[in-house]
Amino acid sequence: MMAFLNHSTDYKKEKELSTSMVGLTAETRKIIDYKRKSSAGLAPRFIFECAIKLSMKPLTSATAAIIFHRFFREVESDSYDEYLIASASLYLAGKLKDDHVKIRDVINVTHNTLNRGALPLELNDEYWAIRDAIVQAELLITRMLKFDLNIVHPHKYMLHYIKSLQEWFSSSVWNALPIAKTAAACLQDFHHSPAILDYKPSHVAVCCLSIAFETYGVQVPLTDDFDESTVWYNIFCKDLTSEKHWEIMSKIMDVYNTEAELEESV
Repeated sequence: MMAFLNHSTDYKKEKELSTSMVGLTAETRKIIDYKRKSSAGLAPRFIFECAIKLSMKPLTSATAAIIFHRFFREVESDSYDEYLIASASLYLAGKLKDDHVKIRDVINVTHNTLNRGALPLELNDEYWAIRDAIVQAELLITRMLKFDLNIVHPHKYMLHYIKSLQEWFSSSVWNALPIAKTAAACLQDFHHSPAILDYKPSHVAVCCLSIAFETYGVQVPLTDDFDESTVWYNIFCKDLTSEKHWEIMSKIMDVYNTEAELEESV
């Protein structure tokens, strides 16, 4: 049975998990000129780049990405400026997750990321026009989402799964491999794809852990990955079939293929 955490342990684990996500997703990457390139994966990347610059928590940037993906599920993508919606999603996510950032900082960071090397905006007509656009876009997003801004994140499931799985391994094996950090990085990176909206949060958490185990060639003790009745994730998600499990893992890996294509095209 799953051993649920108490509040103090939960907070400590969440802090560690958040730190590891930042460490693995904020690695140095090639600089992309967002204004000159056009690709479906650029706007989510823009969100995470700006979130890092704004020192937002990983869960806040994940929330911004979910808001962005949900919005564009409701509208024709060609009808709206992706980077304006991305900027408004960041600002809205900060409010939702009590990770407040000043709108002036959002404006300057997003503007500078779109216009590499630009100086911070003066309080002139351009600044106030951008500010008004972000505020109006925030209102538009909330209306398009029917004011339903409740998001169930896979992160909380992963915290419990990691705590339970840790008990199955010897401390020497578990501490020797960065299973938690790798799974957390995969989860954060999956938010680059709108496909994250298609699956249950609990299933996504399991599949990120599966990728971590596959990466390091780890077999969960007392389980059999080739027998669906005894596979380890059945303890947590009895409704996750083997086919769905591999489908989600494939979708997660697609994110890295897309990223590689972006890097090669720079």
